[in-house]
Amino acid sequence: MAATIRQKKIAMATAIATAIAVPAEGLRRVAYYDPPGILTVCYGSTKNVVKGKVYSLQECKARLDADMLNAIKTVDSCAPGLPVHVLAAFGDAVYNLGPTVACNTGKSTAARKLQAGDLKAACNELPKWNK
Repeated sequence: MAATIRQKKIAMATAIATAIAVPAEGLRRVAYYDPPGILTVCYGSTKNVVKGKVYSLQECKARLDADMLNAIKTVDSCAPGLPVHVLAAFGDAVYNLGPTVACNTGKSTAARKLQAGDLKAACNELPKWNK
């Protein structure tokens, strides 16, 4: 069965966002606490992390793939129809920061601009989320 256009767009955005995340996140195969105190491993994964475990490269890649796909799908569900590059940029942001940046119009100017269809202004908000 052929993939739908939406599925292809999600796959492309996931690949782009992953390519952005890998060098930005770096790889740490042993769990550590990030600055906010969240147990983290691999390329910034925070779900179901086992303290003290050494993760294989395959486990790290699988975590990144699953976490990024989830982030892309989150953006796609709260702001459907985005171009691939915008979906990828906001997917990477959601991967790092959580869904508020893209989906919570009450707390995020970026999300408000995204929902309003002002994609350039929405993307210009992303650097403000650096804390």
